[in-house]
Amino acid sequence: MDQIPDQNTGRPEEDTDGRAFLDGYDFRDYPPVAVTVDVVVFTVRDEALHVALVERGEPPFRGRWALPGGFVRPDEDLAEAARRELAEETRIDLVPDHLEQLRAYGHPDRDPRKGSPDDPGRIVTVAFWAVMAEPVEIVGGGDAADARFVPVSRILGASDGGGGLPLAFDHRTIVEDAHQRASDRLEYTTDAARYCPSEFTISQLRRVYEAVWETELDHGNFQRKVRSEGFLVDLDRRVRSGEAGGRPATLFSSPQSRLLKQPLTAGRTAFQRPSRSGDDGYPSWLAGHDDDAEPAAAEPAED
Repeated sequence: MDQIPDQNTGRPEEDTDGRAFLDGYDFRDYPPVAVTVDVVVFTVRDEALHVALVERGEPPFRGRWALPGGFVRPDEDLAEAARRELAEETRIDLVPDHLEQLRAYGHPDRDPRKGSPDDPGRIVTVAFWAVMAEPVEIVGGGDAADARFVPVSRILGASDGGGGLPLAFDHRTIVEDAHQRASDRLEYTTDAARYCPSEFTISQLRRVYEAVWETELDHGNFQRKVRSEGFLVDLDRRVRSGEAGGRPATLFSSPQSRLLKQPLTAGRTAFQRPSRSGDDGYPSWLAGHDDDAEPAAAEPAED
């Protein structure tokens, strides 16, 4: 029997009321809530920010593109579940410290899998995000029919002025929120180096900022800024600059410190959020979704 000190005397006192409460408590007396995890993995390729997506092989939203993810098992931590689902569905194996929790999404209608109409439940998802440098080609596995890296602009519709590639559930909102987080973190951390190889040039680093911020930066100003921020560790080695030759470029690595001395904001344009139906980010296209209907598949743009 657990014992606790008496608040007045300091002597142990049996917690009989608490034990009796726990012995008779059943959380299943409340409406059921299941928990899933979804993972946003960013990388820069072809000078554009890309995100890993999977084609759903099962209902609901069979044939539609989505973030890798799935249900949390009773015996695993949230981050552990996120890494497992990511590996199963894309073959991406991330080390734990490369995965960061983004936020939870719990709109009652965000997932059509509610169970019996007489005893409906709901599904809350916890989203994680990560960045990768030089990723290998990903392959669909588990219940994912396919997996690809897709330009973020193709999803958010920034490149064509349209609505973007339709994603399952509220995953477009999750990608948008992760994009905002990634954009903000470039201002005050050395996260940009995580998109690069372990040894990189200033040009490679600048292209990360340009891809994530979707803008072109002044080369000279950018070089002066990052050199003055303690951002770079000079490796005292040089490589040929580009296919056309030119002056050899200096190789750098990233320091241990993750924070910049001063925010690096020069050249960043204002982040424009696409319109949403509510303050919680619930996408309007999902409202009134027919649980029995399977949306038409959409093909992502080729890299």
